[in-house]
Amino acid sequence: MYKLSVEQHFDAAHALRGYKGKCENLHGHRFRVMVKARSSQLDDIGLAFDFSELKRMLKGVLSRFDHTNLNETPPFDKINPSSENIARTVYDAMKAELEDSPVKLSGVKVWESPESAVEYRED
Repeated sequence: MYKLSVEQHFDAAHALRGYKGKCENLHGHRFRVMVKARSSQLDDIGLAFDFSELKRMLKGVLSRFDHTNLNETPPFDKINPSSENIARTVYDAMKAELEDSPVKLSGVKVWESPESAVEYRED
């Protein structure tokens, strides 16, 4: 099994509704996002999937969140913009992007700081 990953980042503000702490106030992060995919086969030139294409897809997904107040940006205008919900939202979007590709999405990891991250997978 071949496992691929690419990373991008976006900068955004958010406030965690109902948190009962300082993160309930509006604050910002540079969110780092890693997309993980897997394939059991290589193409005729020895690639599982083109890294450039995977990065392009991820950049497109993240562009709608970059330099926004996530609380005002769908779907986070309805659900809390937690790192957990960001990971699930990016996962769902990337799964749709990769639907007709030779790789299968295996996870999305989101860091809101260098020390704090969450990963979403469909196990």
